[in-house]
Amino acid sequence: MDKRFELKSDFESAGDQEQAIRKLTESIRSGDRYQTLHGVTGSGKTFTMAKIIENLQRPTLILSHNKTLAAQLYSEFKHFFPDNAVDFFISYYDYYLPEAYIPQTDTFIDKDSHINEEIEKLRLAATSSLSERRDVIIVASVSCIYGLGDPKDFRSLSVTVECGEEMSRNEFVRALIYLHYNRNDIAPKRGEFRVSGDTVDVFLAYEDSVLRVEFWGDDVEQITKRDTLTLELEMELKKSTVFPASHFAMPEERVKSAEEAILSELAEQVKVFEKQGRLVEAQRIYQRTMYDIEMMRELGFCNGIENYSRHLAKRDAGSRPWTLLDYFDEDWLLMVDESHVTLSQVRAMYKADQSRK
Repeated sequence: MDKRFELKSDFESAGDQEQAIRKLTESIRSGDRYQTLHGVTGSGKTFTMAKIIENLQRPTLILSHNKTLAAQLYSEFKHFFPDNAVDFFISYYDYYLPEAYIPQTDTFIDKDSHINEEIEKLRLAATSSLSERRDVIIVASVSCIYGLGDPKDFRSLSVTVECGEEMSRNEFVRALIYLHYNRNDIAPKRGEFRVSGDTVDVFLAYEDSVLRVEFWGDDVEQITKRDTLTLELEMELKKSTVFPASHFAMPEERVKSAEEAILSELAEQVKVFEKQGRLVEAQRIYQRTMYDIEMMRELGFCNGIENYSRHLAKRDAGSRPWTLLDYFDEDWLLMVDESHVTLSQVRAMYKADQSRK
């Protein structure tokens, strides 16, 4: 979907804004990588940033150091670019308790967390937008440097349906299951689908809408978008793409091929614990890992699957995981708001994560 950024505002640039917009635009086009825009509070820096985005026509990441400021920027850019994709990407945990193990009492405290479903929807919307269009602005917190699934998998696993094409209802249902959508014919909600005869209603994980796909034999007969509550018709479509309901969706063969590498590392770690005389830890890590492998075999997913991301992505030890940054095209633009605070925070969070892992 090729669409140009179009800034809509009742205001026009004034004072030093014109000069700042022109100089920054020219500097970026000439290949300068780093620029700084100074301005007091209320001087129109956000509007200046919006004009630069319109001039350059590049997918843009706007990085903020806290969720409150990010939400404010998100609201402002949604207002400036109502016809373009403006998305929000922050941590989706309302609270998070990491897993822990107390060997003295053989007590394992499982990871406990609560994911905010609305924020999870917005995160999935961000990566979905980046996967199908260029007129995208993502307003994000430091959460954007933490691990996600492979963007190539996210795009390749997506399912495109088109009116008149040959595809059976069962083929479509199987594809949805690979995308981590769950079947629920009684009371489906976001990230689930319902089958009724030759009709499949997909409650999209990244939108407040239902995609209804109707089949006639082995052909796609009709595609419509509908209201999630009333199922009233919103629009008819000729073609639509369904993206995964999870950032960690991956091909089935990838999970199978990673199993050998996971078991190999497990064997090495068990030997280390046994050599140190830490038999309880050796038994515990063996039990936990084998349980996770069994879950991945049966469901293609397990709690804490990100712990195995290196093997699943076939990355070298010590290499960084895939992040939101990898979902952008090569010519993307980064704008760091309150950079004197944000860049320090990013460095601190990155180093803390490295030391922990």
